[in-house]
Amino acid sequence: MMWTEDNLPLYDNAQAWTGTSMARRTDWIHEMSAGEIAEIDAAVAPNDASGVDILDISIEDFPLPSLSEKLRAFRREVLHGRGFQLIRGLPVERYTRRQAAIAYWGIGLHIGEAVSQNGKGHVLGHVANLGLNYTDPEVRGYQTNARLPYHCDASDIVALLCLRTARSGGLSSVASSTTCWNEIVRRRPDCALTLLQPLYYTRWGEVPSGKLNYDSVPVFAPCEGRLITTYIRSAVLKAQALPGVPKLTSAQIEAMDVLDSLTTDPELHLDMAFLPGDIQLVSNYSVFHSRTSYEDWPEIERRRHLMRLWLACSDGPVVPHFLNERHGQTATGRPDGIRVPGVRLVAPLEVA
Repeated sequence: MMWTEDNLPLYDNAQAWTGTSMARRTDWIHEMSAGEIAEIDAAVAPNDASGVDILDISIEDFPLPSLSEKLRAFRREVLHGRGFQLIRGLPVERYTRRQAAIAYWGIGLHIGEAVSQNGKGHVLGHVANLGLNYTDPEVRGYQTNARLPYHCDASDIVALLCLRTARSGGLSSVASSTTCWNEIVRRRPDCALTLLQPLYYTRWGEVPSGKLNYDSVPVFAPCEGRLITTYIRSAVLKAQALPGVPKLTSAQIEAMDVLDSLTTDPELHLDMAFLPGDIQLVSNYSVFHSRTSYEDWPEIERRRHLMRLWLACSDGPVVPHFLNERHGQTATGRPDGIRVPGVRLVAPLEVA
């Protein structure tokens, strides 16, 4: 469709919410019951004792008789509803690292298929400060303690499990990308039109077969009656150093500035403090997520540590063709994360 300032769509659906409205609600938080935790414990024990590689654990190996139904409902809410969910109470304090990973992997199996998060083939990721410099063109923000601007990742759902919190800071924040779009249309339709056009992104040196070391996608894409969003401003800026990437125009820079100002509006975003054992599920298509900077503990064994899954869901929303061209597809036709030729999938237990 040919969009003009006069025919830009506005969306009044479950994906359009404000942070202040969500702060008054608690339906996005699920406290696991003793019975649900017992189901997880019962599934973890035999898999841990067998010594099986986490990658080889299937959904049949991890039965959750009652919790599985709730996890399916959470998946539907994340994919087709408000776009996020917090599951609270996984007993990570009494689990070994392997047991926590098995529990998290098993829960993830009931939500979707884990896909690779980086060029190393990690399907189980670790979000921790490696002391790297975020200004380096090939360093990604999760490897630092820097503030992460609002962005989306390359899968249907991104899931985070909190093992340990920082000494201070490190709040997680979410904002409805649909609400941000609506506000841009109302306030600056010229910027909305700009954000419907492709921006160029670095691939961080993680290049799939047959692809360039950059790609181009729009921030906002109307699709099948809803909005699909893709945005990582740091990747756009770092792509500027790559040969063949057009220079950003003043209109593109202004449009991103307008978008970023909306995501940081306290009326629009929702902050949440992670507790050990919290699992956060976020739709990459309808929710921008971010993290404040943090100060870590001096002791290595106390430092902030999250495990991460990127999940592909067969019942996810229809996505524009360019997202499948960007990432490739899983067997069920969903975006397949970051796949680099010759790199096998692994689920490391340690930060790497």
